[in-house]
Amino acid sequence: MRRVKEAAMEVPAPPPAPGEEKHLSLALANSSIALPGGHGVDFLGTPAQANHWLAERGLAPADAGMREMCATQLRSLREQIRSLFASRTEGHPALPAALAAINDAMTRVPTAPLLLWDEKTGPYRASPHPTTAIVDHSLATLAADAADLLTSPDAERLTACGSPPCTRYLMRHGRRHWCSTRCGDRARAARAYARRTQPDAE
Repeated sequence: MRRVKEAAMEVPAPPPAPGEEKHLSLALANSSIALPGGHGVDFLGTPAQANHWLAERGLAPADAGMREMCATQLRSLREQIRSLFASRTEGHPALPAALAAINDAMTRVPTAPLLLWDEKTGPYRASPHPTTAIVDHSLATLAADAADLLTSPDAERLTACGSPPCTRYLMRHGRRHWCSTRCGDRARAARAYARRTQPDAE
């Protein structure tokens, strides 16, 4: 199992939240997790981790050579997507900056192969492949997925995990509001404790 080290702790990557397999933007939103005790893990915390995360999802080669600027762009898009998910689930207007970031990511990448010119063979068309172009294409794919999710019927099922301190999002199935069995167990334990210590709270 993939493990990430932070704050002298080794934390296993949690299982994907419901919906992550279908929506890459949901997986991106959940790539930073809060843990009990005030700890947290960011699976995009370093360029190597960001490169690994993208490669696992087929968005970049494993040897893309991600730099800090690229990892920062990915983390920034994550925060804007989380902002839009929060606006959708809480019924608030979207922040203009979040909308602008999504639209910018989607329109920064050319939709067709560019016209290039070789001194010997002449004109040809090809898509650029330097690291920055790989990252731009990844950001465009993730942004487009977020836009698709937020405008699809699936948006009605988008919800935040109901087990603090977890901050992950998921696609709700039935009444389930937890992103994992671990969070569900924690929420049930908290309710049971509340009933024992505050019997008149119901």
